[in-house]
Amino acid sequence: MRKAAVTPEGDRIRWVELPGQEPSRVYVHGLGATSPAYFTEVAVHPLLAGRRSLLIDLLGHGISDRPTGFDYTLESHADALAVALTSAGVTGAELIAHSMGGSVAIVLAARHPRLVSRLVLVDANLDPILPLPASSGSSGIAAYSEQEFLTYGWEEVRDRAGAHWWSTMRLAGREALHRSAVHLTRGTVPTMRDLLLDLKIPRTFLLSEADGPLPGADVLAEAGVSVVAIPDCGHNIMLDNPEAFAHACAAALADRDQE
Repeated sequence: MRKAAVTPEGDRIRWVELPGQEPSRVYVHGLGATSPAYFTEVAVHPLLAGRRSLLIDLLGHGISDRPTGFDYTLESHADALAVALTSAGVTGAELIAHSMGGSVAIVLAARHPRLVSRLVLVDANLDPILPLPASSGSSGIAAYSEQEFLTYGWEEVRDRAGAHWWSTMRLAGREALHRSAVHLTRGTVPTMRDLLLDLKIPRTFLLSEADGPLPGADVLAEAGVSVVAIPDCGHNIMLDNPEAFAHACAAALADRDQE
């Protein structure tokens, strides 16, 4: 396990690192998740193995520190991640990023372009969404005030999330979980979608085939974003269908290996 201090107070981001060739691949988890649990199987898949791989946990999540004084905006997550990657000597990385982690990866690429050479976004959040009481995911968490969430909301979220998601969500700081959800639902200005459209690096967006067409896919395609539907999976594509996920990621990254 590796670590890097990413705030003036010395709060640390931690990651599991697999040795290999450069450029590095950085795996970034979603809300309430942790990268080693979600990405290890695919990171060592024969189609993806052999690169230096950082399975990194965002601040407030997994094995990273959980400071209560951090605001957990997407921009702050991205800046903290940038400090960790710089400390690790990473430049021009290939980011494979899921859900909220995909949103953070887009912001990272926009704010710290030297760190990112290409993106593989896994069912990432591209647009703001409305908080919705009693719903699952970030919209349900964001429907609580912070005090409500800390007092009783986290228990209701635990019961709605189910045992699988809660197994990693329980590792997140409660302030971190709530603030991350609030800022994910609010999005960024410009939106994550607009930031993605403006990036000049290779970009691929993976989604579940069962979810139907991705809204705005035609505009993304016109901007050079490859949109790929994966069969036999839900939101957690890398867990539900790791073989198809590995093939899709390998295809998205193959042209670099031929350069």
